[in-house]
Parts: sequence; C-alpha cells; structure tokens
Amino acid sequence: MRAADVVTKAVRNTYRSKLRTTLTVLALFVGAFTLTLTTAVGAGVTDYVTKQVASLGADDVFIVTRTAETTTDGPAEYDPETSSASTGTTGPGLPGTGASDPITEADLDEIASFDGILSVDPVQTAAVDFVQYDDGTKLELTISPTSSVTNADLVAGEQLDEGGDPQLVLPADYVDPLGFGSAEDAVGSTVSIGITDVLGEQHTVEATIAGVSQESLLNSGAGANTALVDELVEVQSAGIDSDDPRYAIAVARFDTSLSSDEVAALKAEIIDAGFGAQTIQDQLGVIKTVIDGIIGVLNAFAVIALIAAAFGIVNTLLMSVQERTREIGLMKAMGMRGRTVFALFSLEAVAIGFLGSALGVGVAALLGTALSGALSAGPLAALPGLTILLFEPASILGIMLLIMAIAFLAGTLPARRAAAKNPIDSLRYE
Repeated sequence: MRAADVVTKAVRNTYRSKLRTTLTVLALFVGAFTLTLTTAVGAGVTDYVTKQVASLGADDVFIVTRTAETTTDGPAEYDPETSSASTGTTGPGLPGTGASDPITEADLDEIASFDGILSVDPVQTAAVDFVQYDDGTKLELTISPTSSVTNADLVAGEQLDEGGDPQLVLPADYVDPLGFGSAEDAVGSTVSIGITDVLGEQHTVEATIAGVSQESLLNSGAGANTALVDELVEVQSAGIDSDDPRYAIAVARFDTSLSSDEVAALKAEIIDAGFGAQTIQDQLGVIKTVIDGIIGVLNAFAVIALIAAAFGIVNTLLMSVQERTREIGLMKAMGMRGRTVFALFSLEAVAIGFLGSALGVGVAALLGTALSGALSAGPLAALPGLTILLFEPASILGIMLLIMAIAFLAGTLPARRAAAKNPIDSLRYE
C-alpha cells in the first residue's frame, strides 16, 4: 500500500465516527486556542520591551548606587552621616535600585578606577513643583533622573542638546493640558518650571521644549538636559554650597568594545566593592521577568488541557480499533504489514491533532487580532507601539507541530495494539 494511499485512508477514517472525533478535536481546540493566545501575549510584550530598550539608546552605562547596609535585627539606628534626608539625596528613584546610601566624591573616584570604566558622572536630581506655559494651567511635573543619558521615544522635535541652553523633553500627555494645539506646536516653545528652594521660597526657571516624547511603560517623567538640571539644582540649593556633596546615583560609562562576559565581570567587581550596578536593560528586564512568569502559568493551563485531550485521542482510537477488529484482520490477511497498520492509526491521530490545532490557532488569531486592535484604541491607547497580542508565524507553526506531536504520541498505544492483532483471531471477532 502506497504512502499516499495510507495518508488518504487515515484522513477518511477520522470521519467514520464524527461525534467522537468532533469531541476530541474540541478538546485539542481548547488547548491550542489558549496556548496561541498566551504565546501571542508573551511575544507582544517582549517585542514592546525590546523596542523600548532599543529606543533608550543607553547600552553602555551602569546606573550605580551605594549599597545600603541591611540588618535583620529590626530597624537600623539613625546615622546623620548616611541619612538621605540630611545629605540631600532625596528625589525620584529608579526601578530596581532599592535602598541606598549617598555616593560621595571619593566613591566617584573609586568607581572611575575600575578597568573598563571610561567616565563617571553624578546624577543630580531636583524635585520640581510644576510646569506652565504662557500663564496657563500649572501642571505637576517629574523629571526623569536618567534623561541625560538616554534617548526619548519622540513623536516630535529632537533629542536633548547636552551642550546647549536649558531644554526639556515634554511627555505627550502634557501637550493638550498646557494649551498646545499639537506636539509640533509645542516644540520650540518656552515653558516655566516652578521649584521651591531649601528655604521654602518658590522660583521659576525657563526652559525650551526640544521635543515631545511618546508615552511609555518603561520611561516616565520629562527629560531635562544637563544645563536645565544644573540650574534647577542651583536654585533649589538657594546658593548654599556643600563641602562634601552627596548624590543618589551615578552614571558610569563603560567601554563598548567589552564582550558581554567582560561587562558582567566588570559589574561584579563594582558590586563587590559595595556598590549596586545595573544597566538600563537590567532594570527593565524585571518587567519582562514578571510577564514571563504570568505567561508561564497560563501556558501550564493550556498544556493541562492538551494532556486531557491526549487521553481523548487514546480513547477515540482504542474504540476505533475495537470496532474495526474484523477490518484489521482482513487487511492483514490480504498482506498488509503490521507497520502499515501502525502507520494508518498513527496518522489518524495526527489528522485529529491537525484539525484541533488548526481550528484553535485560527480562531485565536482572528479573535486575538480584533481584541488587540480594540485594546490598542481603548485601554492601552496610552502605550502607543504596544501590540498586546502579536501572532508570529513561527510560533503558530510551532504550536501546531507540538499538538500534532502530542496527538501522534497519544495514538501510538492504539496503533501498536492494532498492528499486533492476529489476522485469524480478528476475522473471528464478533
């Protein structure tokens, strides 16, 4: 019997008991549907995070903090030398940095002494009160502490000019409330930034809007160039100079020619010296880790559904073998080999797996695409560029092959039983 004839006959046999086959296909459908959706969510989030990290353009820096000493014996005793309140290191934090002591000038020199570090710059932070345009509404504003070393995902304008006058990159959701007609209209305009000094007096600082940034899950707050940050910090300090300045974080640039292993070794050296060191990718990777954990749990439920469907395939084919005992005996009496009988029933299982997987991934792709579009225009409109359900052809093909493989494995037991039947006993079967 030719291979093509075996395949054709196997496909036809799947329709001999339509109800039983339909129920088995539906069980596979549930698993394929769930697995396709969860895989699409994982692909969508991964794609978004990857694009956001790439847009930051800061793949050669460590965000360095001074690691705080921790105790397991209750609250630590107050130390005026390391208290953030007394050393001026309060301000917006960074994801994943945790609690830290202030960084001193001596610390900056120590960090700069590591082989592979090209430069170390302290990051000064200023807590501003508001931003205002042309005597309009005053809006609360936060300045991202790492905006001077990262690129903004712009919808209009240009990146910050670190060598120019005070500049600001405005988040897109500030455009309308400040009174601008569009993001393009905002670029080049001058806004007033309110800030209160350490003596309690409020001042305003003028800054030019260099660009308008896309709203992003991974980069919050407005961007400010070094000139603007320096002016804000000077105003906030009210002219009170410190002989021993302290900083919350520092940015250490490393040699881009270093391999990933060498970067990891350099990072370990900095950590061993009592500092915390993270790349931008490290900090943002926490988000992806959490998402991957959630996707993994959902995938586990899909796999459970597929295992249940595999038992359905075993039951369906065992019943088929039982009902076709005389037919199997006749085929073997006419010269069909046991391996051909095995292939016939195994291919029936694969055909059932193909039907279930094709229906599952097809319906999931159709509904998921519609749902993704609705979410992008509705609840997720604040995160442009995020496709929450991203269906990749390779993933869809992989899911179908996985389910067909599960179906094949589930069909081996009934197929072996059919192949092992004695033709004389099968022909006598009532």
